[in-house]
Amino acid sequence: MTVPFFFRKGLTNFYIAVREESEVPIVAAKRGNSRGAKGHYFRNVCEGRSTALLETTLQEVPWSGKPDEERVRDFQRKLYRKVKEDKGFRFYVLYDKVRLPHMLREAYRRCRAKQGAPGVDGQTFDDIEQTIGTEAFLATIRQELEEKTYRPSPVKRVYIPKANGKQRPLGIPTIKDRVMQMACKMVIEPIFEADFEEDSYGFRPKKSAADAITKIKANIEDGKTEIYDADLSAYFDTIPHHELLMLVAQRVSDKNVIHLIKLWLKAPIWEDGKAHSGTGCGTPQGGVISPLLANIYMNLVDRAVERPDGPFQRSGVSIVRYADDFILMAKTLKPEAIEHLKGMLARMKLTLNKEKTRLVDARTETFNFLGFTIEYAQDQFGRGKKYLRITPSAKALNSGREAIRDYVSKNRHLGPHAFVNGLNAIVRGWTNYFRIRGVSYPKEAFRKLQYYLVDKLYRFYRRKSQRRCKLANRGAFKVLVERYGLINPARIICR
Repeated sequence: MTVPFFFRKGLTNFYIAVREESEVPIVAAKRGNSRGAKGHYFRNVCEGRSTALLETTLQEVPWSGKPDEERVRDFQRKLYRKVKEDKGFRFYVLYDKVRLPHMLREAYRRCRAKQGAPGVDGQTFDDIEQTIGTEAFLATIRQELEEKTYRPSPVKRVYIPKANGKQRPLGIPTIKDRVMQMACKMVIEPIFEADFEEDSYGFRPKKSAADAITKIKANIEDGKTEIYDADLSAYFDTIPHHELLMLVAQRVSDKNVIHLIKLWLKAPIWEDGKAHSGTGCGTPQGGVISPLLANIYMNLVDRAVERPDGPFQRSGVSIVRYADDFILMAKTLKPEAIEHLKGMLARMKLTLNKEKTRLVDARTETFNFLGFTIEYAQDQFGRGKKYLRITPSAKALNSGREAIRDYVSKNRHLGPHAFVNGLNAIVRGWTNYFRIRGVSYPKEAFRKLQYYLVDKLYRFYRRKSQRRCKLANRGAFKVLVERYGLINPARIICR
């Protein structure tokens, strides 16, 4: 790969070392229909089209009465196809696409759909629509982008508790910053999506944790039972800005887009009533563009593992990664491969969590990944055979109970219909995540969740008022299921 002129003057040892290890073609060798140049999401409607369209890839699509979302998709598909056909192409003019009216409208719509807490300015979507107006708000953003006067507001720092008693820091940008980040993400995401390896599943279109677990099961059944379960310490907070921007510039050399990303990376953190300057590393969890940037940086590891003549492929190592959580899998995982990984992570200025990182033999040991417990369990009929069982972990089950408990305690005065609707959203989301047809065995966990709901709802309605509630007398869970449509986890079809 040719080193971009933009970085030749300040080329670092990091770039040289990592490039040598991860230098592979953008399009991997095709195996059946599971890999190769077809891609996904952005590529579905691109097959069979004339390559003459590539000549207009970077030109604005004329308005033809299409909805904003469809216009954005059309543009993204063209970007995706261009990267797939030209492995070394770099995009020089993208900034004007970020500030297109339909791009900003679609960015606002997507941010609006996700809602989210307000940033340091306390402004909500309802405030914008009732006082300023959506069109005026987006016109202000467009003007700032055109005049290049945009400066991001400080990122509000909040903490959420973790299961181990520690706290996870989250960064909440203002709505204006979120909309700008979303517009930029929509423009550059298909460019990098075309470069990502297939075994990366986190924060990517049309990929999910279910796909990652399915891949793990397939690898274990293929005999890759030696597993290196890796955990990075505070990954999102330790991504070095300089190295990350170099990787972005390998594909996007538009200095204005690079400047936007740099502004977001270096935005001050608002905590304890004042702004704190950045440290030169980290991209706050909670930012719209942070997951994409995190995947761009970790893609170095994916490419190093997939490199055909590299130490990992010589040992038959496969990787399954979801954001910063990843495992290496092989029939025999050699110490040289693990040491090579540690050396590469050190050059990337990342640190392994020694307490959580471990080497596992899946045939005799249990390990957890993405909320699932993966183990070989005894045949329930006592025939001496073992089968690969993938179930929700005890930690994940406790999280589901905690979500139900918090919802019930905070919605004591809702009527049965509204109460059940909110409770169903929690139960549906939890069960859908762990129900992977043909892969997972969540029935036992679903029954435990049902037992908890029965007990929790009975005690809730019994204590709701000084006089015993009718729902408590009649069996609250049964009444809410039969009369108001509460989801019964134990009746969900799992296979």
